[in-house]
Amino acid sequence: MMELCALDAISDGGALALVAELEGHRRPLVLVRRGNEVWGYHNRCPHFSVGLDFRPGEFCTYRGQVLMCAHHSAMFRFEDGHCVEGPCKGSRLDAVPMRVVEGRVLLL
Repeated sequence: MMELCALDAISDGGALALVAELEGHRRPLVLVRRGNEVWGYHNRCPHFSVGLDFRPGEFCTYRGQVLMCAHHSAMFRFEDGHCVEGPCKGSRLDAVPMRVVEGRVLLL
């Protein structure tokens, strides 16, 4: 397990961009948080393989429930990355396994 950040580094209902080493490659990730739960995904929209942020590190989240792609307005649920609205409806973000332990977000 690798520590990514403190839980408090991600605003409740918000998102955080970071880069992590996955399978020997540095990958841009987006972490989303609701309460004490955190989900991690590759920062790449399945619709057009672009980052989900408009400017680096700036994400749009709605009511702490969905993450919106800044380029195509596709909306992805926090808890499973499933696209519920937009041009790639029915597809998913690529998940990265996370766990929160004693206020720290860990990559599994």
